[in-house]
Amino acid sequence: MPRRGENIRKRKDGRWEGRYYAPEPCSGKKISHSIYAKTYREVKEKLLEAKSEAFKAAEKREGLSVINFDIVAEEWIAGIENVKKYSTYIKYRSIYEKYIQKKLLDIPISDLDESILANVFLDNAEKELSDSIQKSILCVLNQILSYASSHYHTDFSRCSRKKLKSKKRKAEALNQTEQVKLLKYLYDEMDIHKLGIVICISTGLRLGEICSLKWEDIDFERKVLYVNRTVQRIAVEGHSTKTALMESDPKSIFSRREIPLSNEIVKLIFPYFDGSDNYVINYERPMEPRTYQIKFQKYLRMAGVERKNFHILRHTFATNCINNGTDIKSLSEILGHSDVKITLNRYVHPTLETKRQHMNSLSAIYGQFVGQ
Repeated sequence: MPRRGENIRKRKDGRWEGRYYAPEPCSGKKISHSIYAKTYREVKEKLLEAKSEAFKAAEKREGLSVINFDIVAEEWIAGIENVKKYSTYIKYRSIYEKYIQKKLLDIPISDLDESILANVFLDNAEKELSDSIQKSILCVLNQILSYASSHYHTDFSRCSRKKLKSKKRKAEALNQTEQVKLLKYLYDEMDIHKLGIVICISTGLRLGEICSLKWEDIDFERKVLYVNRTVQRIAVEGHSTKTALMESDPKSIFSRREIPLSNEIVKLIFPYFDGSDNYVINYERPMEPRTYQIKFQKYLRMAGVERKNFHILRHTFATNCINNGTDIKSLSEILGHSDVKITLNRYVHPTLETKRQHMNSLSAIYGQFVGQ
């Protein structure tokens, strides 16, 4: 079966076959062509080269820019594979195949204009995509347009968009009652997996960061935890299992950070240190993030707390920090954010009790004004 968005399939004889359509020299009618190779990667490279050469030849014959958008896009995607993190490359390719490719597949790059490009977002409007996905679509689309401008001398190099209706996911933190229930359960018959949850709610680590944390990343003398890597399961081209667990650098340069540890958390962690360089919560290899999410859901259920996403631990940590007087710049650096606005807008959720304290403080000030 062909991979979604590609005319590439594995034949029964073990070879990979790639098909493409190109203009016939005499009639100009698009006809089908096939190429073959021993591996998926090889046939993909040959397919891209053949499609590009065919359309360039047609362009030269006709004196027109007949190279279609999908040819340019595939060239750009192939070009970023070796210069971007593999996870980023997979994300960009997935965004292109899922949200852009079908909308612009057979359109010559010379015909692109604002109205055509706007259809990419309008066609996806009914899906009520999150603002993050919409930004990713725009990012990928503009990088392809920029590539087309520099390599094929097109005049149109950037697209803008009106903000569409998006799905609003209410981000919350665990309330005080939920935190008490969860922590009591985790501390009762503590083990290394429960400890990992306590580390997350105490430091704001992401799921991939705790799953790939090694003992060498914890300096017990300085009481510092270093975030040096992350792990995630992502699609792998031509891989027999379609996905693979892959370690990589943290999410961004700001995500590679050092987090000071409290005296209490150091006392809690140290007894589990075995003197090795193994992974903290899974010994000789990183923990599968999905497996750890399932464990977290089990812990919540056993603690009598309703189902929550693992990321709520990060939100809870940030909210607790703010409620206890942590300055926003320090918190932003501990969380590994590039901008304090991200910290404020996404990760700070003042509780009703905190707001009440502020209101009472204000009332006390007014009382002083009138002598009460």
